[in-house]
Amino acid sequence: MPTILLIMGWRLYFWANEDNEPIHVHAEKGDMECKFWLDIDNFEIKEALSYNMTPQAKREIKKIIYDHFDYIVIEWSKFFTKTSNNG
Repeated sequence: MPTILLIMGWRLYFWANEDNEPIHVHAEKGDMECKFWLDIDNFEIKEALSYNMTPQAKREIKKIIYDHFDYIVIEWSKFFTKTSNNG
């Protein structure tokens, strides 16, 4: 479960066993958790799940994901290329 970004109290990370799914990122802050799919062709994100998220927290994490969209995609590619080569 590699952490790729710590910002504004949020921890963004991947689950190591989810490389068979489309690009997505998990995030948590306190007791809030969420997962967002990243559509790299259209530069869009879509909420996959959320737990204990306020509307303000959803806006905040969406902005963070958009601001770091390319970085998340690059980290996904690097991580899952490395893990698939080790398997």
